[in-house]
Amino acid sequence: MALSVSSVSLFLSLKAIAGAFPTDFLPTKSNALKVPSKAPKNMVWIPGGEFSMGSLNPKTLCDEKASCGQGTMQDARPIHRVYVDGFWMDKTEVTNSEFEKFVKATHYKTIAEIAPTKEEFPTAPVANLVAGSTVFTPTAKVVPLNNMFAWWRYQHGANWRHPEGPKSNIVGRGNYPVVQIAYPDALAYAKWAGKRLPTEAEFEFAARGGLTGKTYGWGNELKPGGKWMANLYQGKFPVKDSGADGFIGIAPVAQYPANAYGLYDIAGNVWEWCSDWYRADYYAQLEAQNIKVVRNPKGPDTAWDPAEPRVKKRVHRGGSFLCSDEYCIRYMNGTRGKGEVNTAGNHLGFRCVKAP
Repeated sequence: MALSVSSVSLFLSLKAIAGAFPTDFLPTKSNALKVPSKAPKNMVWIPGGEFSMGSLNPKTLCDEKASCGQGTMQDARPIHRVYVDGFWMDKTEVTNSEFEKFVKATHYKTIAEIAPTKEEFPTAPVANLVAGSTVFTPTAKVVPLNNMFAWWRYQHGANWRHPEGPKSNIVGRGNYPVVQIAYPDALAYAKWAGKRLPTEAEFEFAARGGLTGKTYGWGNELKPGGKWMANLYQGKFPVKDSGADGFIGIAPVAQYPANAYGLYDIAGNVWEWCSDWYRADYYAQLEAQNIKVVRNPKGPDTAWDPAEPRVKKRVHRGGSFLCSDEYCIRYMNGTRGKGEVNTAGNHLGFRCVKAP
C-alpha cells in the first residue's frame, strides 16, 4: 500500500535532519549470465543486475555553471539500490518506418489522429474539437522559462505522419524516431511487436551502460574531447537551436556513439515512454519501506504530480533534442520526466524491451 503524502513528507524531514540520505553511488553489479539466445532483430542484450538508481542534485552535476532548469529534481532522490533481471532492448528508438509497418498491418489510428469528443471536453467549443497534438514552436525573443505554453502549441492535424502539422511530413525520414506518440499508442505497437515498454528501472540500468554513478551514459563529461555524444539543444532556448551537435531539431537514429550495451540515443533526441506511473514521491516511499535492494520494481500503483495532482501521468526518460543546460537537463542519468498518458508531442517517442 502506498504511503500518504504527509507521512512521506515527515519521513523526508526526519531523514534530512539525521543526514541519513545516501550521497554516493555503490558499484554496479552486472549479471554474469551469458546471452540466453540469438538476438531478436535490432535488439541488444541488457544483462541486468544491481545498481544505484537516482540522481544527485543537478547543480552538483552541472558544477553550478548553469541554472540547470526545472528545480532540484527531488523526485530523482534518494539514490537507492535496485535489481533488474536481464532483458532485450531495442537498439534505437522505434522509427517511422517501423511504426508504419505496424499501422499498415493493423490499421491502427493514434490518439493524435482521432478528434476529441464533446463527452471528453464538455466545455470546449465544437470548433476546437479537431484532431491534433502539441508542437514545439520557437519564440521570437527570449522569454521567462517558467511557462512552457510560451513555446508549445496545440496544432490541428499534427500526428506521427505530420509531426509539426499538416504541412509537414516524414517523406525520406524513415530512419527518424517516430514522434507524436501517446502512451496507449506505444503500448499498442509493443503488443503487436511481441514486446513491451521498459520499466523506469530497466531504462535507467540500460542507459547507464554498466557504469557506476556517471553523469551520462558515456561518462562524466558532456563533450569528451570536444565531441557531442547526443542530440541536445544548443543556442538560446527556446529562441534558436544552433545545431552545434550536428542537428537542428530531431535527428535520425544512431547518429552518435552507442553506450557500452550497444544502445543508441538513450539520452537526447526524443523522450521515451516507460511503463511506470509517475509519482514525485515514489523514491521516498521506497526508502521509507527500508528495502535494502528493490527487485524488478514496476513503479507505484497510482500517479501523483504535485504540479497537477489530478492528471494521470507516466514516466518519460532520456530527455530530447529540446533539453539544454538552460532549461532541461534530463538527459542526465537518473533524472526523470513525465507526461499525461494521452498527450503526445513532436519530441516524444519510445523503444521496446523483451524478456529472454
